[in-house]
Amino acid sequence: MTLDTEQQKRLAAVTAARLVQDGDIVGLGSGTTAAFLLEALAVRCREGLRFTAVPTSDDTARCAARFGLTLAALDDYPELDIDIDGADEVDPALSLIKGLGGALLREKLVARAARRFVVVVDERKPVQRLGERARVPVEVIPFGWTHTRAALQRLGSEAELRGAEQPFRTDGGNYILDCRFADLSDPAPIAAAVKAVTGVVEHGLFLGMASEVLIGRADGTVERLRADRT
Repeated sequence: MTLDTEQQKRLAAVTAARLVQDGDIVGLGSGTTAAFLLEALAVRCREGLRFTAVPTSDDTARCAARFGLTLAALDDYPELDIDIDGADEVDPALSLIKGLGGALLREKLVARAARRFVVVVDERKPVQRLGERARVPVEVIPFGWTHTRAALQRLGSEAELRGAEQPFRTDGGNYILDCRFADLSDPAPIAAAVKAVTGVVEHGLFLGMASEVLIGRADGTVERLRADRT
């Protein structure tokens, strides 16, 4: 039997859910991967697991509440034990592009606060170089967003407003510009330049943050990649 991409994500999410220990403070990511993770964690809770969840989006918070999970805000905890989230692309250094779901700002805040950041993906997401398929989401304030877009274009990107006719709004009320850069083989300088643009709130380049990546494979296995920070 060959697993499709949704089944691959579910498999990896179930594997990630097993990493949560009793009493942990757990960051919960957003999107379809988070839905699978919440299902798996709810099963473990029925078996006796107790933990506190810090959601990265309003949608995740609502879904977690429906499962009866204990929720808290990021400000309630100086450090999280583990954060589990998805990604749009993963390169060999475990650097990521995230933000297709529009929750990149909160996702990055929660990931930064966690001692362990675990990423769950299907086998389409690993790439040799960031930007092969995914654009880099950049969250910007709505005021003067066309000027912010022009500044990003001067950095060499093609920047498109998400939902042009009816702009997409993040949970924080901001816009998303989806940016394609010609060369992301060295993403760190680009990440720094984007963050320095006035009007930019945050970008979807998650560099040097992931502790490990769990890849659900079509053959029913889960590949585990760990970061080498030495």
